[in-house]
Amino acid sequence: MSSCGGSFSAIFRTRSEPVVMHSLIYLPLLFPVPAALAARPLAERLAPWLATWLLTTCALALAALSCVALGVLVVAGLVRLPLAALVGDWSLATVREGDSVSKIEAAAAGALLVAAVLAGVRMLWRRMRALAAAAFEAACLPGPGQLVVVDDTVPDAYALPGLPGRVVVSTGMLDALNDADRKAMLAHERAHLACHHYAFVAAAHLAAACNPLLRPAAAAVAYTVERWADERAATTCGDRRQVARAVGKAALATTHHPARRRVPEAVLGLLERRRSALHGAGPVPRRVAALLAEPHTYSPPLNYPILPLAAAAAVVGASALCAFAAAHDLHLVLKLAGAG
Repeated sequence: MSSCGGSFSAIFRTRSEPVVMHSLIYLPLLFPVPAALAARPLAERLAPWLATWLLTTCALALAALSCVALGVLVVAGLVRLPLAALVGDWSLATVREGDSVSKIEAAAAGALLVAAVLAGVRMLWRRMRALAAAAFEAACLPGPGQLVVVDDTVPDAYALPGLPGRVVVSTGMLDALNDADRKAMLAHERAHLACHHYAFVAAAHLAAACNPLLRPAAAAVAYTVERWADERAATTCGDRRQVARAVGKAALATTHHPARRRVPEAVLGLLERRRSALHGAGPVPRRVAALLAEPHTYSPPLNYPILPLAAAAAVVGASALCAFAAAHDLHLVLKLAGAG
């Protein structure tokens, strides 16, 4: 009989023979695949703020549950060892009869879990350092206000998280834009600070570090926070086309002037030109096209996109159910082994 990876409603033939489905434990490792495939369509079709929250939450949950599944596989392999049986005071024969997780599976799961944890810790450390560096730079910038203008001919504009956060704009960028464009650009950068967009990007990148299958979801979050800032800027300016023009002009201005300054990874800019752990997110043409299209309007609570929300809840819920069922069945096997 098999044990780890079973069904939440584990059935018993006898008191010592749990009927379980070993393959279910692997489903939490695969549920990130549909999430990754759906990330870009959701980023394009949902309101940016909703897409950001949904993708970030799902990515974190699926990454955590995949690590839980790996942990259960590791424990299921460890309990088959004689030393573990001696320490735990259970019947090794009963455990081996009820636990079908092989040593190879457990070792592979252990290697993946260690790699996921190390990658997550490394990403968390990098992001914390980047946030600290951004806060330090923001504190060192001159002037008491949120806006800081730097004398630099290279067009550049970005939001620098800190206490308080600052919006940094180069004279080159100001010269490339007219008054209306500058208003749109500043509204975009201030939206990054007001909505704490860096936290969403950092969380999504952390999930992708722990489970690389979630990289498309993290890339989509990097795009949706830019769209969220675009929409906030459009609301502030009252003209979506003006924001689209500002984004386009800024892109043209920076075409032949790559940024020379090295800035912390915590920075979010109008064109998202900062170095990122995930590339290819937030292309300007898609953002401009979205600004020129009709905005997403939802009237709570009845007019929300129920299908995407229900599908996301179903994927995360199924992943959690499989992980819990696997841990539950392993507990049953150990309980029987201890009783025997």
